[in-house]
Amino acid sequence: MQDIATQNFQRIREAYEILSDEGKRQIYDIYGMEGLLSGLELGPKLNTPEEIKAEFERIKQRREEEKFAAHVRPSGSWLATLSLPQFLNGGGILKGMAMSSEVQSHVSKKDTIVLGGNLVVSGKSGGGAATAMFRHQASSASAMEIVASAGLPSLLGINTSRHLSLHSTGTMGISISLKDGSVNLENTWTRRLSEISSGNIRLMLGADPNIAVGWQRKEEKSSAAGEMKFGPTAFGATGHYTHHFSSKSHGRIGGRIGSTVLEFEIGGGRRISDYSTIRMLCSLGIEGIFWRFELHRGSQKLIVPVLLSRALNPFVATSALILPSSLYAFLKVCVIKPYYRKREKLKTLEKRQKTLSQVLEARAAASKAQTLLQNVARKKQNKQAEKGGLVITEALYGNLKGHSENNEETLPGANNELLLPILDVTIPLNFLVDDLGQLKLHEGIKKSGIMGFCDPCPGECKQLKVSYTFQGCQYE
Repeated sequence: MQDIATQNFQRIREAYEILSDEGKRQIYDIYGMEGLLSGLELGPKLNTPEEIKAEFERIKQRREEEKFAAHVRPSGSWLATLSLPQFLNGGGILKGMAMSSEVQSHVSKKDTIVLGGNLVVSGKSGGGAATAMFRHQASSASAMEIVASAGLPSLLGINTSRHLSLHSTGTMGISISLKDGSVNLENTWTRRLSEISSGNIRLMLGADPNIAVGWQRKEEKSSAAGEMKFGPTAFGATGHYTHHFSSKSHGRIGGRIGSTVLEFEIGGGRRISDYSTIRMLCSLGIEGIFWRFELHRGSQKLIVPVLLSRALNPFVATSALILPSSLYAFLKVCVIKPYYRKREKLKTLEKRQKTLSQVLEARAAASKAQTLLQNVARKKQNKQAEKGGLVITEALYGNLKGHSENNEETLPGANNELLLPILDVTIPLNFLVDDLGQLKLHEGIKKSGIMGFCDPCPGECKQLKVSYTFQGCQYE
């Protein structure tokens, strides 16, 4: 018992040293042990929390910049248009294809080079272009870009942007066509309207003069955007609304209307991994009835529109709307959910197996600490029971949801009893009950750090479930 008491005393002494030192305590209050271990207390003397926070952010930003500068950022999109009527008439199913790719590289902290290209094929005709851009960040408020493009179109241009105020940004660009020498001028003004919305006005002067007014709004679970465009020969408006039903699934509705287009689309998508999202939309318009499949992975996109019918047939339109949602609902209930549930359970069991030695060591330390607290906790429990005070009858800490589910999957060769994600903490909670019959667990304190506790399932969501009696009544 002396060794157990010595180990716990060392933990208490370390906590006391941090909390009794004003500088270390400020660092710990803001960033926890990470701030102390990063060496902030060894740097220059910082007096206020703002100075400490600024210094920590500088260290963090410097490390991120070093990591970021060592990599380039590629992005690209591929579009393949399929035509079912064309295929049924004896032609090929592929109607057209387009692809674009871009690589962005930071050559210095203020200079960026972007190289890109695109290719479009429709029927027996096609075209493409290669683009190079150099961007220079002149200051925190202004930047300049030089753009050159060869192909269709071939042009040379320069763009400048500047923060006009705290909430406003202005952009001006001029480009010259290398084919016919025409000059195009573009001006854009963007303003932040509120915490969640912004608006912009774009003016184009040249071969195709027009003015466009746009608006964007983004909330926690939804986002919307719209734009109206007016020109001497054409006008149009576009808009879409997206609602996130959960962290993984979302629905989308949108449309376009103008002098040459009329289209309505509805659909939804789902995130299938940390980096990948799939989406399916049904589109109805004067060009026909389409299905559009999209795969987004990182900064790459694959889009496959499928033309179902060139005519607005009511039967085809109804089927195009109902069939995908019905098929998705069936697959989600019968295939997708069971598969992901089984996969997540196996992943969790594998993770617990990998951290088994760490958890066993922590459980052993918690068990020793509980043995040290047991006598005092029992005395407090008896004292509270005599006067009808607070008595903890049972307390469990860990992944209670994962423990309550019927986990039929087990890992071969693993001791699955040792993989239980919960820990009995009745003794330490009874020990923490004060003479007034109160138990205080302060917000922001990791419960796994309480004496007699441990983390029984690292990386998983944890809860504390307490059953207790107070004045003869049972609570939970």
